[in-house]
Amino acid sequence: MPMLEIKEFGKRFTIHHLGKTMPAIEHINFSLEAGEFIGIVGKSGSGKSTILKSIYRSYLPDTGGILYNSSRFGDIDLSTIPERQMLYLRKYEIGYVSQFLNVMPRTTCKQLVINALLEMGESKEVALVEAEKALTHFELDPKLWDSYPNTFSGGEKLRLNIAMATVKNPRLLLLDEPTASLDQQSKLKVREIIEKLKNKGTTLVGIFHDIEFMEGLCDKVFDMQTRQLTVAKEVVGNES
Repeated sequence: MPMLEIKEFGKRFTIHHLGKTMPAIEHINFSLEAGEFIGIVGKSGSGKSTILKSIYRSYLPDTGGILYNSSRFGDIDLSTIPERQMLYLRKYEIGYVSQFLNVMPRTTCKQLVINALLEMGESKEVALVEAEKALTHFELDPKLWDSYPNTFSGGEKLRLNIAMATVKNPRLLLLDEPTASLDQQSKLKVREIIEKLKNKGTTLVGIFHDIEFMEGLCDKVFDMQTRQLTVAKEVVGNES
């Protein structure tokens, strides 16, 4: 079985004040093997983020299934497993990086990354060292390490978000526009980490408007317009 398989996935959203239910996406099918990286491309509003949020189960699909090969639970459907199992997977197996930072208030930048490592069972000593390595790699000023992230710029928050997710070396990593507000140097840092994770066997699904960033990084690309999965080198970017 593939690491992840999306089968006849569909999602609808209800506009309550209008009393209408609108289809967001439907008939999505693709799969990826362990260690592969699939990039999802398509116009804004085509449902790319909806797919990632449903894999992470922020949303529940209305049709179809999301099959995942877990190291702890075996072959499961992420849309139907108990909430306790999903919480375990988010903690130990599946990482998610979005453009937005949502963290516990009054927790410092460095402590957030340390906490991510402590969750994985690392000792305090190792967590401290690895957290500082991650923050250094993403060029977060040491003066910020003991500050609260609500004071950070958008780019600083995004780099912290990426550090928190990637430091755990997840089996499956979901990337929702992780370079949206980053400068070129910071994008290269993100690319370097993605390459390292991929080399270690992490499976990745990512959304990038920057097609050049994806070149040589993704194994396959899923196009939301054509509903086709193609080998990445065959794809000529048509993103808008």
